[in-house]
Amino acid sequence: MALQIRAFDAEHPAALLDLDWGLPLDQWPDDALVALPRGISRHVVRFAQAGDEVVAVKEVSEWAAVREYGLLRDLDRLGIPAVDPIAVVTGRVGADGEELEPALITRHLNGSLPYRSMFETTMRPGTVNRLLDALAVLLVRLHLVGFAWGDCSLSNTLFRRDAGAYAAYLVDAETGQIQPSLSQGQREYDIELAQVNIAGELMDLEAGGSLHPSVDPITFGEAIVTRYTDLWHELTRESVYPVSKRHYIDRRIRRLNDLGFDVAEMQIQRSPAGDTVTFLPKVVDAGHHQRQLLRLTGLDTEENQARSLLNDLESWMASQDDYAPGDPLGARPEVLAHRWVREVFRPAVRMVPLELRGQMDAAQIYHELLEHRWYLSERAQHDVGLEATVASYIADVLPHEAAPPVVVE
Repeated sequence: MALQIRAFDAEHPAALLDLDWGLPLDQWPDDALVALPRGISRHVVRFAQAGDEVVAVKEVSEWAAVREYGLLRDLDRLGIPAVDPIAVVTGRVGADGEELEPALITRHLNGSLPYRSMFETTMRPGTVNRLLDALAVLLVRLHLVGFAWGDCSLSNTLFRRDAGAYAAYLVDAETGQIQPSLSQGQREYDIELAQVNIAGELMDLEAGGSLHPSVDPITFGEAIVTRYTDLWHELTRESVYPVSKRHYIDRRIRRLNDLGFDVAEMQIQRSPAGDTVTFLPKVVDAGHHQRQLLRLTGLDTEENQARSLLNDLESWMASQDDYAPGDPLGARPEVLAHRWVREVFRPAVRMVPLELRGQMDAAQIYHELLEHRWYLSERAQHDVGLEATVASYIADVLPHEAAPPVVVE
């Protein structure tokens, strides 16, 4: 059988041909690999350079590769944070003529880390809580679109820094399935699996001495259930308000916006007696602040990064002479937003040398500059400005940023 590469959204699909498909993945030479942190997997996984892209290659059966490839494409179409599928490779044959397992190729998620790499230095309980918050949000988003994961765990997730929090990305979809909607039993099965898996993963870290003494694996395994349940209830509960307090509906929608979700479809119904109004969110979409920032500036960021940047943008716009909300003669918000990107955001980020940024993207750098500016201004009792902030950030903060760990076999 001839080698066949079915590629999707590869910037340089021909570059995939340069990879050594005639060798099993565990025999690929070091000079063909990229040293990046790698999580635990039931399959052999390696990172490699293909043209300008770093890709993750996973050996798996053809049926599983094609199925997962399709599921990841569906999740991409639904706007769910997951790794990007690039290709399925079949027809691999070794030098001895033996057939080799097919491979699934996904795009490396820049700036992401598997949870075990994050625990190489003992992680404090507050950071573990932020990881669980991110995982709960991911699981809720998956369930809202009808995706039953079937193996929710820290191991099957990648995490990226998101303005003091984390954003979670699904990295392994082979056990999943997409349906029009999920029953309560299907959701409960997923969350029970998550509880067991997380407790087990933390116990493993505890046995290896990588867990903070105050982190109890059982308690933190139970915590994912509480986080998920609270968020699901807030996003889907039915509210009944007195008809004289219909503005509570707007308050509920603003509460959902604050959580980072938009109400795309809702049901509002007056009671037969006419004294109450029932409000039920029917379709809830994540990424409220992301979409708002993207619409205004063209910047595509994580949700919490977007919230941070929007706050700075609004403060900056209020200081502009031509900012006049509601005045047709004033500058439009989109015009001011693009001016902010051109005159504030980009110059500040460019002042941070490329070689010092590590895996941080521009939005994360700018958020950290905003945090550092607040700290310096509080200490000085006046606004220190961006130039002084950047100088201090480069001298006092970046040298202490932990470099991403390298894979050790």
